[in-house]
Amino acid sequence: MQQTNQEIPEALAQFDNLPDSAYIRLPVIKRLYGVSSATIWRGVKQGNIPKPNKLSERCTAWNVGQVRAALAAKVV
Repeated sequence: MQQTNQEIPEALAQFDNLPDSAYIRLPVIKRLYGVSSATIWRGVKQGNIPKPNKLSERCTAWNVGQVRAALAAKVV
């Protein structure tokens, strides 16, 4: 079976089991919100999506607890 980029990331598959203190990266955020990278960054700028944390010089990630709270408060 050929692997594709459309496979579900482990962090997304296990999102409900992750502790609130865990961090997730951009591909997972994109799948949770169902939007592109550009739309994620616009949402961060507008305050609709939580700001990510800079874990190192080249690693940016979102706190799971903050993302859960934002998704729960999201008006559909």
